[in-house]
Amino acid sequence: MKARIRHIVLFAFAALLLLGSGANVQPIKFGTIYGTVSDSTSHRPLPGSTVLVIGTTLGAIADVNGKYKITNIPVGTYDLQSSFVGYHSLVKKSVVVCNQCEVRLEFKLIAGLDLYEELIIDYERPLIRQDALGVKKMRELNAVDAVQAPLYRVEGRFFDGRFNHAPFNTEEYAYIEEAGFLNPRISPLSTFSIDVDAASYSNMRRFITTGQRPPVDAIRTEELVNYFDYDYPLPGEKHPVSIYSEVGLAPWNPDNLLMHIGLQAKQLTDEELRPSNLVFLLDVSGSMDSENKIHLLKKSFKLLINELTARDRVAIVVYAGAAGLVLPSTRGDHTDTIWQALEQLQAGGSTAGGAGIKLAYQVASDNLIPDGNNRVILATDGDFNIGVSDTGALVRLLKERKKEGIGLTVLGFGGGNLKDSRLEALADKGDGNYYYIDSILEGKKVFVDQLRSTLYTVAKDVKIQVEFNPAVVGRYRLIGYENRALNAEDFVDDKKDAGEMGSGHTVTALYELVLADNIEASDVQNLRYQESGVNQNYLDELGTVKVRYKLPDSDESIELDHIVSSATSENTSSDFRFSASVAMFSMLLRDSSFLGETSASSILDLARASKGDDKFGYRAEFIRLVETYSLFDIVDAGMVDHPTVE
Repeated sequence: MKARIRHIVLFAFAALLLLGSGANVQPIKFGTIYGTVSDSTSHRPLPGSTVLVIGTTLGAIADVNGKYKITNIPVGTYDLQSSFVGYHSLVKKSVVVCNQCEVRLEFKLIAGLDLYEELIIDYERPLIRQDALGVKKMRELNAVDAVQAPLYRVEGRFFDGRFNHAPFNTEEYAYIEEAGFLNPRISPLSTFSIDVDAASYSNMRRFITTGQRPPVDAIRTEELVNYFDYDYPLPGEKHPVSIYSEVGLAPWNPDNLLMHIGLQAKQLTDEELRPSNLVFLLDVSGSMDSENKIHLLKKSFKLLINELTARDRVAIVVYAGAAGLVLPSTRGDHTDTIWQALEQLQAGGSTAGGAGIKLAYQVASDNLIPDGNNRVILATDGDFNIGVSDTGALVRLLKERKKEGIGLTVLGFGGGNLKDSRLEALADKGDGNYYYIDSILEGKKVFVDQLRSTLYTVAKDVKIQVEFNPAVVGRYRLIGYENRALNAEDFVDDKKDAGEMGSGHTVTALYELVLADNIEASDVQNLRYQESGVNQNYLDELGTVKVRYKLPDSDESIELDHIVSSATSENTSSDFRFSASVAMFSMLLRDSSFLGETSASSILDLARASKGDDKFGYRAEFIRLVETYSLFDIVDAGMVDHPTVE
């Protein structure tokens, strides 16, 4: 017993010596990894790509030149992974980091879909195994395959190979009927609400990067075009919005003209930013339990939290089987408290979406900041199935509460049960915008790069009305905005809701025009109660663009107008040409009847030549999406019919 006590005392004494000898305690040592991420073929930089130290929280996002730098990496050996939308992820293994040294590590990514094997099943044919490049091999479908195959893909959707039925896919998209050409003698006015939503673009990107063709009704042309920023003149002191126009040949039909209209919102200074009262309304129902839903939601909201200040306030309301307040309104600089509230969230239960919206608006109202930015931010896959689930009832609720000055931003997550049409309607009626978050980079775009335009409104109920000159324009069609169309009389009706523009926002609208000289006489209708002739005094004008808007704290509209010259430019701007390439891609995805000479090749040529200044790499990413989509036809053409298996 005495010997045992003696050993314990000696061990304790040795431990004290070690603790007391500061000279023997080794400080933690760090190193740095830096380099560039580029395309393996063109060697172009990939701005916005990520480099992560696997197994840690360390990582970096490449800048506009594709350069990245990760500092304060503890000495050791690590695996690093680089990823980017439309490219295969690349892992560099066993990278040694030494003390106070810098390791240069280059990543050259290969364009294409993520590397995985798909099992494409047609129950009347043998099993086809297809890799990411479309290489197919025939083999017989047997019991071994059914047990060993972890994942099947049927018509673009995945399900567990142990079941013999397709997945239950409940995604919802509102039907869109493409608008055709109108006669300005009969319909001289084209009226619509502006739209700065961007959900359709990132949702389209989700489909293409996972090797699927997007549903036709998931493609809203105006949202694809308005996903990108354009360099329009800033407004002066009188109005928070300016109007820009440009006219050139339509790339898909050189016999017609393309009229490009742009609106530019003023950019708020730091002094002009109002304090924010934000309520995060988070869907934590069972349908949100996946990496690209609740976990991506948490990461995206953490990016937003880092941008808030002591003047701002944040509350968190969640809903599943019931709605509840998990974080009372808290100062925006109490980052740790807000983070902890987010981290404890877990998905489970059914979806009481209506109850959650009611509670969120009540919390926002209780903490209302007079003349502040009061906003509910809803994050969900849209799968409301308990409580106030009727879209109409929800819309009426939002219209009632927005009178208090509380706006709504809607964020969609995930796939399989995305209720796109419902989320778009909620954002539209809630004085806000709708975004779809398909990656942490999209979360950064919405909550960091474009935070002011996302949260701070400078003009509300913004409507556009274009009056076309029938002496010059024989036919016109608005490209997109089908579900934003308004009646002509709605333009001057201040009770009619319309879209909102945030700080620095741009809005772009495109019209395809057929010149009056190209309209055959037999195609001209003479009406009994209309003037038989047209005014020849304005042959130098295509038309007039009028814009009406309200200031954020006003219920009365202000109007401004802009004359569009009939002069056609042969040297159109890069913004004009790039927006045209995006519209062409939208028409291709929708299999539009107005495609003309549009092809993936012509889109790529136009987009590459007009990429211009691409600070965040969004235009380069668009080009890669078109390149990826162009491979679909090649892969489909390589599919070979095989005899039916008896």
